[in-house]
Amino acid sequence: MFEIIKLLFDICLFKKGPQDLPPSVWLLRGLVAVDVCVSFLMLSIRTDWLDSLLQAIVGALLVVGFSWLMLYLARKWGRFVQTTIAFLGTDALISFFALPGMASMTIGTGALLAFIITIGLMIWHWAVTGHIIRNALGQGWSFSLGLAFLYILGSYQVMALLFPDVVGVK
Repeated sequence: MFEIIKLLFDICLFKKGPQDLPPSVWLLRGLVAVDVCVSFLMLSIRTDWLDSLLQAIVGALLVVGFSWLMLYLARKWGRFVQTTIAFLGTDALISFFALPGMASMTIGTGALLAFIITIGLMIWHWAVTGHIIRNALGQGWSFSLGLAFLYILGSYQVMALLFPDVVGVK
């Protein structure tokens, strides 16, 4: 397991790509559970447990669905397991590091610094998502960052549509 975490860190540092991960369906299933758990922890800071759980599950489904659709349209279906593992694993890692910042912003202690760090982590997550897309599709940085931005924006829109009370949309 340590090797997988190290590979995911290397992907987050742009040293490796999804192709370096093992194509294990069991690892994919495990990382779906890990990503849901980490997302649940982050979301439960500001919402009740049921909404947090539902949002975490929908978030994982969005990642899997985006990965499948992107690779299906690019006719690179054979890369699905590794690419999805990379998306889920790096999302879980970056979200795990964002937990203290989110908690600090909620309680108000060091809120400005926590906000700045959280914005930095969001930009890093966008860049890592673009890096994974670049490696999975064999495209350039501009295309990959653009597609990553559209995915992140689209996922926020889906969450706002499904959970309007939680995200403050009336």
